[in-house]
Order: sequence, then C-alpha cells, then structure tokens
Amino acid sequence: MTDETPDPARGDDGPEVAVVFCGGDAPGLEADALPAGAVVIAADSGLDHAATLGVEVHVAVGDFDSVSARRLADAEAAGTEIRRHRADKDATDLELALEVAMELGVRQVIVVGALGGRLDHELANVLLLTSDRWIGAQVELRDATARVVVVRGRRTLTGGVGDNLTLLAVGGPADGVSISGVRWPLDQARLDPGSSLGVSNEFESPLAVLTVDRGVVLAVQPR
Repeated sequence: MTDETPDPARGDDGPEVAVVFCGGDAPGLEADALPAGAVVIAADSGLDHAATLGVEVHVAVGDFDSVSARRLADAEAAGTEIRRHRADKDATDLELALEVAMELGVRQVIVVGALGGRLDHELANVLLLTSDRWIGAQVELRDATARVVVVRGRRTLTGGVGDNLTLLAVGGPADGVSISGVRWPLDQARLDPGSSLGVSNEFESPLAVLTVDRGVVLAVQPR
C-alpha cells in the first residue's frame, strides 16, 4: 500500500476508496486484492472485468460501445447505476469514471484494467491519472504488468527487496525529489520530463519514502 502526506480531504459521508474498472487487458488481480467497502465504478466494458472477478459495480459510465447489451442489462437489473453518454463525447470513459469518483469525494482511487490494447489509449490513460483535477485523492493504477502511483508531496511505496522502481516526471520538471530505501537514493534532485535519471532503481528495503517538493512524479513498479 502507499501513503501520502498531507492526507487528502473527503466528504464526511462518502466512500473512502473508489475502484475504477476499465476495459483494457485483464488486470491480473483477485477480488480480495481490492479494498473492502470500496465504491466500484465501471468505465464501459470495465463491467466485464468486474463481472469476471465477481465484484458488484455501483456505477457504470460511458457510451457503452464496447460492452454487450446483455452485460449492461444484467448490471442494471442488479442495481448498478447506469450513466450513459453520447459516442461523440469529448472525454474518454475513464475520464468520466474519474469524474464520478471525485463527485463522491473519495480519498483514494485505484484504477484497474487500463493498460493493453492501443498504445495511444494506454498512454492517455496513464497521463490522465496525473491531472490536477484529481488532486484531492491518492491515485494509482494496478495491473498485471505494473503498479503506477501518482506522487505529489510524500508517498511511502512498498515492494520486495530487489524490485524495480522507476520515477518519471510528468507535465513539467519535478523539483526537490528525494527517495530513500532504494539502491540509488536521491536527495533534492530535479527530474525533467524525458530524463532517464529515475529509471530502473531498486528497492533495498520493503519501504521506500518518496518526497516531491514541486511537480508530479509517476512511480512505476513493474511486476
């Protein structure tokens, strides 16, 4: 798991965690790997991945061009709230799902099934997670091939000794980047987009503490 300081605010009566299922490759996770009590949001054919895991979906959102009519009807019959959008909308289904999560005031968003398929979709999904619109919540992606954590401020990352960890600046330079608990620590470093300085570090302990004074960093842990 990961921590961030300061703790983001949330609505007093809203759910604490949202799990967003996308329609990319199967996430490679078991249902018990997801937080209990999370609100579950499906972006279009993310309904299929949720159904495969036997996870109840609370809200499904999108134009529903990639999910079967039967699956959609079954979800609606089971009590899933369906939010339909036009096919010529200006946002991807994942973006719409993240907007729902923010509307609910969650503290943490876990996105699954967002990788695979078309490269442009895959890149767009990862970069979308770094938007300032979600700044009130901890945002991460969990997938069969990687875990990607959006870092602003301070995060504690967990991993096995020897596991790879890559830090990538997104949207502009990241200043004051410090990390401990890894083979090659950083102390108040500057990461520029396109720089390879943060590529292929390694955990030297089960915990790595990452601090970013200014900017946004993606902490990528290949599985």
